[in-house]
Amino acid sequence: MLAEYAKALADGGHWGEVFDADWQTVYMTDDMRQSIGGSGLLAPLLIGEPQFGARDLAIRREWAFVPSVDHDFLSLLGPAMLADCAADTDRLKEQIDASLHHLVEQLVPIPPDAQIWSGTGHSGGVGEQHADVTWTIMRIRDSTGTVRGNAFIGKPAAGMFAISALTVQQDADHLRRMQQVIGADRRPMAILFADLEASSALSRRLSTAAYFALNRRLVRAADTAVIDAGGLVGRHVGDGVVAFFPALTFTSESSAAQACIQAARSIRAALPTVADRCGLEPEDLVMRFGLHWGSTPYIGGITTGARTEVTALGDEVNEAARIEACATGGRILASKQLVERLDSADAATHGLDLDHLTYTQLADLGSATDKARRDAPAIAVCEL
Repeated sequence: MLAEYAKALADGGHWGEVFDADWQTVYMTDDMRQSIGGSGLLAPLLIGEPQFGARDLAIRREWAFVPSVDHDFLSLLGPAMLADCAADTDRLKEQIDASLHHLVEQLVPIPPDAQIWSGTGHSGGVGEQHADVTWTIMRIRDSTGTVRGNAFIGKPAAGMFAISALTVQQDADHLRRMQQVIGADRRPMAILFADLEASSALSRRLSTAAYFALNRRLVRAADTAVIDAGGLVGRHVGDGVVAFFPALTFTSESSAAQACIQAARSIRAALPTVADRCGLEPEDLVMRFGLHWGSTPYIGGITTGARTEVTALGDEVNEAARIEACATGGRILASKQLVERLDSADAATHGLDLDHLTYTQLADLGSATDKARRDAPAIAVCEL
């Protein structure tokens, strides 16, 4: 019976925990453990440990985000626990850590026939990070009405309208990939930079509203191409595009490099449609593309009260930007480091003959910028 509730909570992607009739933890969903573990890590958990016992409190206080056990959490579970002790406060005190005994007298047991109740708690975390959480607790009864356990279900205190507004347009697979790299670290990856050429002239030519609509359509098309290729969308800056393809989220370095090339070509292929929807000619929208491989970029998530994004720092990220600036005329320039990550099968996907490609150093390109000659003159690239 308890296993059925555990499976339902897991399948539904809920924050949830299941306790047996003695208020010992028997299950917690991975979604909940990742949320409270910090950086997407599974929080440690003691199975079969009584709630609010010394060992239970010790392990929970190691979590990055924990309910306030000295008030909120006990105020939610305590009334049912006290009811299961026949309203005997001394009996309940025997089950929980002495540091919480002073709160027991404030509890009022739930009625014997109570089936479901809820409340709001405060989840504290690292630094100033915190969240208000709404919890619902359900009695788990057998066919005779005997209590066999309790299910504890949580959600952010924001209403579902607000939550859906934040997530309805988000790609679930992209969100999962973001969680894989939310904890900052050095990770090998393919890097894509793209930017609209002659954007200043175009912005002066179009009305502000029309130019805004162009940027919105361009960003949507680019993000779709990156997401469809399995990449991670980086920051949005004006009409520029940044994307990352960590080997961690692919089956190999080759597949990450292949996805980066796929995304660049898909973005370029989408430009005529974007131009048409904006009442422009295809030649009005020209983007430069720079693709590079990074062995040591530092990538991770940045979360604030306003947004969550993935970003990366390092010399190779800067080099990708230098490659992009040299790719005038709508070219896709890819570094030798990226192209030679491809195996023969992934290269064939893009019609590339790895044995007969030739490369040119950035400094030798007629389109080389001063910054490219200064910062990355020896990087070898080819046009894809």
